[in-house]
Amino acid sequence: MEPTATDALIIGAGPVGLFQVFQLGLHGVRTHVVDALPYIGGQCIELYADKPIYDIPAISVCTGRELVQRLQAQIAPMHATFHVGQQVEGLQRHADGRFAVTTSTGAQFLSTTVFIAAGVGAFVPRSFPLSDCQQYAGTQLHYHPSALPVHPAGAVVVFGGEEAALGWAMALCAQGRSVTLLHRRTQLQAPESLLEQVHAAIAQGRLQFVAGQPIASTALQGRLCSLTVALPDGATQELPVDQLLVALGLSPKLGPLAHWGLALERKQIPVNTENFQTTEPGIFAVGDINTYPGKKKLILSGFHEATLAAFGAMALIAPQHPVTLEYTTTSKRLHRILGVD
Repeated sequence: MEPTATDALIIGAGPVGLFQVFQLGLHGVRTHVVDALPYIGGQCIELYADKPIYDIPAISVCTGRELVQRLQAQIAPMHATFHVGQQVEGLQRHADGRFAVTTSTGAQFLSTTVFIAAGVGAFVPRSFPLSDCQQYAGTQLHYHPSALPVHPAGAVVVFGGEEAALGWAMALCAQGRSVTLLHRRTQLQAPESLLEQVHAAIAQGRLQFVAGQPIASTALQGRLCSLTVALPDGATQELPVDQLLVALGLSPKLGPLAHWGLALERKQIPVNTENFQTTEPGIFAVGDINTYPGKKKLILSGFHEATLAAFGAMALIAPQHPVTLEYTTTSKRLHRILGVD
């Protein structure tokens, strides 16, 4: 497969990565954006989607979800291409000076510049505790309901006891599927309204609930067919399973980024403060992933870093065209890009 050629590849689709799209777009650069999560928004969506944020300039208060929605609306004229649900696994200098980038899904890019806006690392799902079940990942073991077959036959087991697991279980029940919610303890954690729905579904027999810890699995003809669950009273129960959906939350990890040959200080990437370039020319790091004297881990700081990084990158993307500072209030060129001319 031919790699996708681009002037700028952004790793991370959180607020800073989205604003990087905007700033490069003002220079006429269309970007490709890769994120490990299956949706846009990064930490804002994963950690505080519905919690208030008070320190975004000119916005007295907004939730993480609202901030991401505003940023998506702002970058709409930039026509960026997003590649979600995949992690960048390989990054190395190509023979022609560009960067060869590969992802976990096999996507390939050749990019003049790379912008790492990975926050505290790629958010990856916490694994199902039985290691022998990992062989079923992608076929019977999934970490997001969007990965389930459209019409899965047999029983779906949702493993987890917090809001995501409960919400996924109820959504699957509403589709008429046979669902069992499996959690280590009898106590579930979610908003009261969702807990009421779950308890009602259990009482009505639409949702099965088992409290226990999976301790073994059984396969038949190469397919996962059941889990052995240790119950609180010391007994065990065989739980039939055709599709296993795991909702144990996400954790940030540097992952392959740690092996790209970049200098690291305490799992952060040192940059200069002129254009936020790393020690590797052409690779820039913005947002929480970078470090420099006086660094403050604030979204607004990341916005500033993305702005200067975009200006700095243009010397590599279009060296024949010196960059001049233009203002969105007066520049006809910027008005055309933004669609307001």
